[in-house]
Amino acid sequence: MQSSALVQYLPLVLIFVVFYFLLIRPQQRRQRERNSLLQSLQTGDHVVTIGGMHGNITAIDNSTVRLRIAGDTEVTFERSAINAVRKD
Repeated sequence: MQSSALVQYLPLVLIFVVFYFLLIRPQQRRQRERNSLLQSLQTGDHVVTIGGMHGNITAIDNSTVRLRIAGDTEVTFERSAINAVRKD
């Protein structure tokens, strides 16, 4: 009787384990990497926003980033709008 209950719940447990390793854990890793990227932003970095705008950081606040996008044109973005730091 007890072994049949174990056999009955084993597929559910295995499905949860597979979901954890294939979906949840990689998403947590990507989120940690993104948070690390946003915390490491510095003045002068060349960045790309989630909208595809390229610019250089001229000022950083706790929640905002000022980007110089052309000549004297500067725009303010939320820090979370930064998608990537370009190394070129």
